[in-house]
Amino acid sequence: MELRRELLTAEMIEPSTGEPVRTTIEVRFDPLTGHSSRILPERGLMPATDFDLEAFARESQPRCPFCLGGVDRLTPKLAARIHPDGRIARGDAVLFANLHAYSSHGSVSVYSPRLHYLPLGEITQRLLTDNLATQVAFAKAVMAADPQSRWASINANHMLPSGSSLFHPHLQGIVDSQPTTMQRMLADVPPQRFDAYLDAERRSGERYLGDTGRIQWIVSFAPIAPAELRAFIGGISSPAELDDDLIGELAHGLVLILGAYAEMGFQSFNCAIYGAPPATEGYPLNLRLACRSNLKPFYRSDSTFLERLHWEGAVDLAPESVARQIGERFRG
Repeated sequence: MELRRELLTAEMIEPSTGEPVRTTIEVRFDPLTGHSSRILPERGLMPATDFDLEAFARESQPRCPFCLGGVDRLTPKLAARIHPDGRIARGDAVLFANLHAYSSHGSVSVYSPRLHYLPLGEITQRLLTDNLATQVAFAKAVMAADPQSRWASINANHMLPSGSSLFHPHLQGIVDSQPTTMQRMLADVPPQRFDAYLDAERRSGERYLGDTGRIQWIVSFAPIAPAELRAFIGGISSPAELDDDLIGELAHGLVLILGAYAEMGFQSFNCAIYGAPPATEGYPLNLRLACRSNLKPFYRSDSTFLERLHWEGAVDLAPESVARQIGERFRG
């Protein structure tokens, strides 16, 4: 498989010297979907921040419906045919219906009603395992009650710059009869192409992070967002097929990455685990995880017209640089 890239050159006249200046932009093409992405010269589009997140958490906590005292009273319950108790709990994690419907079946799960403030470096494997487990249980329950809904995804908008409307950290689940655009595109990829992509990345070694057992982790060759990573789980195609061992392994890899994001100065991210219908032959359950801008007064969103309207990533964090910063965690 060719990991295709092409170079573009921009030329302008430097205002202070009057001399011509040339800049190189690298266009890369995703080996699975074919979408293109632009790797820019590093220009600090994702700066660190000294914004006091903990103080902001204290300010927003009294109004939070996901905190202890509010979650039972202010959040909607699941329909009885999905779960007789209306909520799914494991450890400290609690899952309930999503008040704002994006699909036939939507859920929100908090890591804990006690954890309104949860920096990336403090997300533990246990917290992630329990939260993911509630989403897996939700997907299984929906598919049992509504056999037409076979497309499941587990998602995260962590912190406000990621698109979250609430500060309290949580995951979101979608189970529907219709796939999202990216689910459909990935499900249309021939199975052998997934294998070829992973083989090419292993041989290159530039972006391949390693495996944690059954899950393989890489930095995206053609990212659509900064510091984007991907993971592939062979042998299963839906979140509903995740067993306890795989949930724990998935949580372990995510904790490694989120800890690295924190060390790199980031506190906000998006994640999507893209499921196809259960038992889809040759389709590996896979995920995409990427940083978002840090929260600060008058912060700049890292999503521009290129990402949202042209669906073309424009990032100034080279994937190979991200792989160097994160790779030691998987090899350690």
